[in-house]
Amino acid sequence: MSALAIIGGTGVDQWEGLDVVREHPLDTPYGAPSRPVQEGRLGATTVFFLQRHGSPDAIPPHLINYRANLWALRSLGAERVVAVNTVGGISAEMRPGRLLIPDQLIDYTWGREHTVDDGGNGALQHIDFTEPYDRELRLALVDAAQRGRIPHEPSGVHGVTQGPRLETAAEVQRMARDGCDVVGMTGMPEASLARELGLAYACVCMVVNPAAGLGDLPLTLDMMRQILQQEAAVVRQLLAELITGP
Repeated sequence: MSALAIIGGTGVDQWEGLDVVREHPLDTPYGAPSRPVQEGRLGATTVFFLQRHGSPDAIPPHLINYRANLWALRSLGAERVVAVNTVGGISAEMRPGRLLIPDQLIDYTWGREHTVDDGGNGALQHIDFTEPYDRELRLALVDAAQRGRIPHEPSGVHGVTQGPRLETAAEVQRMARDGCDVVGMTGMPEASLARELGLAYACVCMVVNPAAGLGDLPLTLDMMRQILQQEAAVVRQLLAELITGP
């Protein structure tokens, strides 16, 4: 089975169960990734793990070196990338504690380094982004969730905002009208860079709070932390099923 890379988000600083054999401090044409990439084994599969926000530092979403992160994973031999994203729920199904394996996204970010295409090869790289997530990998995640009887939504729209501030209630209402089911800050340009670099990429969204204006309480990290820990354990179960299943 081809090497798998896992990109962890908020609250997923280590990958429990990963037998780490080495760490790779790397440099890339775009600088250093968020932190050294951990390499280990889960079953018979080589797995690379990278915390996109760094650790112990906390790199805000708009300053993450997404290009270096994806380049580093590819240079180590990763062919498939599963990203773990912490999000707020917008649609009625996306309650705190729910997992979403999205099939579409809407990019609301701006000013980020969003391509590795510098025009230097004489031809512009117009990637097909009709389906922003790799279909085979995404369906493999859905199948793994079904085999493991893990509650999830098998499709939905991931809205990606600039951050690091949370959204206003009016912005969330606009995103709902646009068709977004969840909102996060780190899904782009990660997904499109993976496509440019030839990496199969899909993501699992952990809903840890209602999006702005949709809940009764102010949004705080403390209220999200318990749900985040519970969902991270479920995502580990999901990826173990992905790796060890048929």
